Order: sequence, then structure tokens, then C-alpha cells
Amino acid sequence: MNLIIKNGFIYDPLNGIDGEIMDICVRNGRIVEDFNEHDTRVIDASGMTVMPGGVDIHTHIAGSEVNSGRLLRPEDHVYDVEPRKTITRSGVGRSVPSTFITGYRYARMGYTMICNPSMPPLEARHTHEELEDTPIVDKATFPLLGDWWFVLEHLRNGLIKECAEHVAWMINATKGYAIKIVNPGGLETWGFGRNVKDLDDPVPNFGITPREIIRGLCLVNQIINLPHTIHVHTNRLGQPGNYITTIETMDCVKDLAKTERPLIHITHCQFSAFKGDSWQNMRSGAEEIAKYVNHHKHVTLDMGQVVFTDTTTMTADGPWQYTLYELSGNKWVNHDVEVETSSGIVPFKYRRKSYVHATMWSIGLELALLVDDPWKIYLTTDHPNGAPFTTYPKIISWLMSEKAREKTLKKINSKARAKSLLPSIDREYSFYEIAIVTRAGQAKALGLKNKGHLGAGADADIAIYNIDPREIDPSKGYKAVRRAFSRATYTIKSGEIVARDGEIVKVPDGKIYWVNPELPLLQKGSSSSHSNIPPDLRRKFREYWTVEFDNYFIPEKYLRISAPIRIEVRW
Repeated sequence: MNLIIKNGFIYDPLNGIDGEIMDICVRNGRIVEDFNEHDTRVIDASGMTVMPGGVDIHTHIAGSEVNSGRLLRPEDHVYDVEPRKTITRSGVGRSVPSTFITGYRYARMGYTMICNPSMPPLEARHTHEELEDTPIVDKATFPLLGDWWFVLEHLRNGLIKECAEHVAWMINATKGYAIKIVNPGGLETWGFGRNVKDLDDPVPNFGITPREIIRGLCLVNQIINLPHTIHVHTNRLGQPGNYITTIETMDCVKDLAKTERPLIHITHCQFSAFKGDSWQNMRSGAEEIAKYVNHHKHVTLDMGQVVFTDTTTMTADGPWQYTLYELSGNKWVNHDVEVETSSGIVPFKYRRKSYVHATMWSIGLELALLVDDPWKIYLTTDHPNGAPFTTYPKIISWLMSEKAREKTLKKINSKARAKSLLPSIDREYSFYEIAIVTRAGQAKALGLKNKGHLGAGADADIAIYNIDPREIDPSKGYKAVRRAFSRATYTIKSGEIVARDGEIVKVPDGKIYWVNPELPLLQKGSSSSHSNIPPDLRRKFREYWTVEFDNYFIPEKYLRISAPIRIEVRW
């Protein structure tokens, strides 16, 4: 349909628009400069806030890991049961919701693009099947490549170009979007019953260090010219004292910069920002990390904010999940994915009166408030690890209101409150900054040029919230902010109204974005491209995998709602 959104307060940071009253014109699913209003639907957004559709750079919503979490948590199914309606399917799950209601709940909040950040290549088909089953929102997924045997072999032998060719093939074969690295070297070391201690602890069998893996894949990422940086879950995540490892991780690639673009994204940084040498004296390292980020251009972060709630932790970091199982005593799943990666799942509850949990809650907000430039840090919970994604409106209210933070601070562990940096921080995010950390910044970091803004040519993905920035002071009216961001008045996806006042009114498919590096080896992604693959690769698949090589590659035609991004490789 043709659509005009009139008189709204527009927040479009990528185009420098900060609360101006403007009209937005939509035609054929795209934003245009203007057109004749004949045969056009008009939405009067007077007194409302208009932003691009929300973008989530890191949320575990699909694949075998997530499905195992659903199976492990039948008690989670009794929460937020959604009955079938005229155009929507039924679904269950609070921290690990089923595919249908994942799409519905994101759309209700005004989100239109989400990224699944953890895909074992062997289980790519399952992941894509669930992504296709997740309605309305666009999706992308990141294959796990940091402990992939072929990558370790190439980097050990100094074969960067060959490694780049192989990673390009993997991205194409699995229909992935970015290189994901989890606890580099630690997952392979877990197969030998231990973990790596630091960036220079050699990996058994290969002799390569985490530092060499990170630097090598950073170079590979630049050669392949992927739209997003390497996406890194650091070593020693969740361990006291790990803030030093995080800073060293960011610092170890800074000399590789060839352009102004960032080189590395540190994901769910809250879990990697601990000081101390035990749980008894664990405290925040957010100030040191923020200071580093404030003085360097090559790094971006996302929060990984903790919310006090029952949730489900899941990650490819098998050794950390085993540690979490030992700490919590909860049921757990630990899994080794052949020669590719590992994983683990543990149910968890964050408690206000726990010193460690309350400190973690504080750290996430400290990072967001101490990093000066909101273009460098983005709102996430590492769903569902820190909390379900449905808690984003609550986190937005904390970022926008010192009073809201103070209210929660009064309820947390007294020792954690005494050590928190939050009472000394009076910064409050504006609507413009919220638009950056929840959509514009994330779209920019992902290299999605048609997302995260409201300029001509952009996808018509738009969120309209019933909150008037002239009348509501978020510092005092944080409850109104929370309500508004919980249920968008309108969510518009590709020019179609999909949600109104929190009710789903249309259920399009959304697209799956993936990257197709233009290598001769790939022959434009044809499933018949295997003729150019070295014979040694076929042999290793036969020896080490449970599937044949020819069944590993996912043809483009396999994805019903595919949206490939073709890029040129920089040799």
C-alpha cells in the first residue's frame, strides 16, 4: 500500500533527525521522498514518537541449541501462553519462546530485524528452518567458526588466503552473515577436558593461541569484506578478573585497521567485565572497558544486560556452561558438535539479593552509560542469557531515567549497591540515543544500508510509539516510557502494518539475509560448485563428519525467503 505517516516526532539518527515533526512517505515497501496522496492510507502520528524498526544484533532465537532449551524447560512453557487467533498461531515459552510468538513479540515492540548469533555449521539447516518459521521480522544468522578445525589448521600454518577462501565457502554454504567466535580456542580445548587460561594459552593438538585465532579471523574478515566485523564472545567469559582479557582482546587487533570501519564487536560485554579474583570480591570492570572504548575507534560492544528474572542460559561456550552448572546445581545440557564447536544450556534465575547477580545488573548499565558514544554500544540482553528480549522496554527506562535506576538500586544486595558505580552516574539517554542503541547503531554495525533509518530508499520498517516527547519527561515518566516501548502503536514492516496497539494484524514472512562472497570457487553459490573443492576437504568430511560433504551445502533455492547480499572479495 501507499502510506503517509503525518506529524510524528521523527528520530532518525543515521540522517541526523532529532525529534523533528515530519511526514514519512511509503510506496512499494520503501520510504520515498513524496508522492501524490491519492489512494493512500494516512496515519496521523501527532503527539507520537516515530523511529525506524528496531534491530537486535544478538539474540538466540533459532536452531538446535534453542530447541534443546525448549525441550529442557517444560516449566518455561506455562508462562505467557498465547492462544491461537484469527491470523496468529498459538505458542508458549517465556525465556525460550516458540518460533511463532518470537516473531509476534518482537513485532509488538516495534522490532523488525533480528540476528541469531550462534549457528553450528553442521546444524545450519535446522537453524534456517526455524528462522523461516519465525514470522514478520527479517533475520540473519552467524556461523560459529572460531574453533572450526579447518580454520585452526589454516591459521596454524599461516595460510591466511586459504583460510579466507574456506571461510567464504562456509559463509556461502551455511547461508550465514558474519563470523562468530566463541571463547576462541577454548571450545577445542574443552574436548580435552579443560579451558584456555588466557589469550596466549596454546590450544591442544594445534598449538595455536586464542590471540592468533582472533587476529587471523579479523584479517580473513577484511579480505572477504563481510558487512559486519568479527563477532566475539571473549575468553574467560563469566570469570572474575576477565575484564583484563576483554581489553586485551580488543587491543590485539587494533593494528590491523585498514579503514575507519570497526574491526571487532565484543558481544554481551557485561559478562566479560568482571574485576576481582573470586566471587567474593568480584566487582565491576565497566569503567576500564568504557575508557578503552572511548579512546579507540575500532571496537563496538553490546550490553548483555541482566534483568532480575528466571531465564535460560545457552551458549556455544561449553566449558563456561559446565561451570555454571556446577555453580547453580541446575539441570544442564552440554554438547560437542563434531569438529566444529560445543554448546551448553543451564536454567538460571537472577536474584536481586545475590551480590554477584546484582553486580552484573549494575555492570551492564554502567557500560552503556560510561561509553560516551552510543554508536559504540547497543542494547541487548544476550537473549535469553541475561533475560528474555521482552525486557527491553524495562532496560530502556533504566537508560533514560536515573530515578528508575535508583528505584531498583534500593532493592538489590546492599554490598553490591555500595560498590555500584550507578549512583555516581547522572547521565540519562535521550530518545535520539535510544534510537541509536536499539536500531540505527546496530544496523550500521551490521552493514545493513537499507535498515535502521527513515531516509529515501530504506526499507519501510517503522515503529510508532504513543509517547509525546514534549509532554513526557522520561526521567520522571519512566513508567510511561516502559509502557510505550512494550506495545508499539503501529509496527510497519516493508510498508505493511503488522501490529497495532500491540495486536498482530498481519503476518508476512520476513526475509533471511545472508552473504554471498563472489569467489570463483563458489561459482555464484551454485549447489554444483563442489567440483572445485580440494579432494582433501571431501576426505576429511568423510572421516570426521556424520554427513557427506555434498549434503552439507545449503542451496539458495532451499531458502524460501532468501535475501542474499553479494560482495566482492578484497584479495
